[in-house]
Amino acid sequence: MLRSWFSKKQQSTLAQTAPGTSGPRVPRHSGAWSVIRKRLKAEPGLRIIDTGYTSPSNINFLTDMGHSVFMADLEVDAYGENWITGKDEDDNPIWNVEGYVNHTLNFSGRTFDLVLLWSALDYLPEPLVAPVVAHFYANMNPGGQVLAFFHTKTQGEEAVRCRFHLTDRDEVEMQLTQQFPIQRSFTNRSIERLFAGWSGHRQFLAKDSVSEVIMTR
Repeated sequence: MLRSWFSKKQQSTLAQTAPGTSGPRVPRHSGAWSVIRKRLKAEPGLRIIDTGYTSPSNINFLTDMGHSVFMADLEVDAYGENWITGKDEDDNPIWNVEGYVNHTLNFSGRTFDLVLLWSALDYLPEPLVAPVVAHFYANMNPGGQVLAFFHTKTQGEEAVRCRFHLTDRDEVEMQLTQQFPIQRSFTNRSIERLFAGWSGHRQFLAKDSVSEVIMTR
């Protein structure tokens, strides 16, 4: 089922599959990436966090432009380690949020200019979402930006988890990656609440049940 959606795309670009990904890379127009790409070309020397499985093509793309790249695989770290310490009185899991954040987002005092967050927040367990956003805010330079994608549907092939690869065009390439259950869909209002206190919020409409947002520190 998941692969069939990708095979329908007649313009799919077959590329060498990196560990943690599978199948073709499917091009997807991205207005938010177009804006970020222009900034990357205009301001060399930025510090960038790219979330998800390591993408050698992303690293090469960004370092060739003169930027520093750091990796953080938020979902794999959330589901691959035992961060649940027990259950509360309502039988909900108790998460070791501080342990997760310190393990996954340990920047050793570095601050950043850009976070390519992609769709990670859709798949993170609820107790981790707000602390992750707060940690990025605390570790970003003034004017720093987060590029995030939010699914508007939680079912169907368009809700599958993908790795996003950068291109020198106004599009990114999607590639199937390890699947985790999508936890939620965000509304415009819930996005604004999650990023309350950030100075800027620019949203881009898309046709594939994905909302694109650039948040500015």
